Amino acid sequence: MPVVGLNGIRLSYQVTGTGELVVLVMGTGSPGRVWQLHQVPALVAAGYRVATIDNRGIPPSDVCVGGMTIDDLVGDTAALIQHLGDGPARVVGTSLGARIVQELALARPELVLQAVMMAAHGRPDPVQSRLSAGERALHDAGIELPSTYYAAVTALLNLSPRTLNDPSAVQEWLDVFEFSGSAISAGVRAQLEAEDFPDRLAAYRRIRVPSLVIGFADDLMIPPYLAREVAKMIPGSRYEEIEDCGHFGYLERPAEINKLLIKFFASA
Repeated sequence: MPVVGLNGIRLSYQVTGTGELVVLVMGTGSPGRVWQLHQVPALVAAGYRVATIDNRGIPPSDVCVGGMTIDDLVGDTAALIQHLGDGPARVVGTSLGARIVQELALARPELVLQAVMMAAHGRPDPVQSRLSAGERALHDAGIELPSTYYAAVTALLNLSPRTLNDPSAVQEWLDVFEFSGSAISAGVRAQLEAEDFPDRLAAYRRIRVPSLVIGFADDLMIPPYLAREVAKMIPGSRYEEIEDCGHFGYLERPAEINKLLIKFFASA
């Protein structure tokens, strides 16, 4: 996995396949390799060259414990597209990654051929803001939740009732969450600071990049009405909502997500 100096930091990324470039941007606390489970294989099979990025805060990219802004994260993605030399690119993000894509499409439209925002939001949500503040407080107090409790809470917050009501499926998720543990790294703590932001919805009226906004019907972390707000503001954007999935919809319903991505990309 290459690590290169871009936008003033060391940035880690991985490229798979050949063809026109697609850049996938993860959400808070997640490495780029999460995309490798489902989206990268599907997009490579469809003929695309796919780049995943470890956002600053996620090793081996620089941890940036001094803090970061959304502009920093946008600048990193822009620098990677330019570094790969295949722009403009199709750019996909989820959660915090969706915000990065939204702001990239606004600030650097020449680098974005098409934009996809999953679990998108353009303004602060009171519950999400409190949850982020609580996670930062746990880190600052040196508190690590018991792994079994953390696994259960993470499942309840991020998975759909369909998954939660399937004992075999949910047990696999619980095992993964318990193994990962609740410790928040200094880099993720810095990423969480970027979740404090002003209402940006009005600004998105100026986005002219062809855009697809995807909401996850059972998402408690970023409810789909927030994604619909973003789609309403972006002129000419499309909105799709995926049933029976929560905040991890790209993992719970990957076939549906991949189908939407490939169909949208083919429309360019």
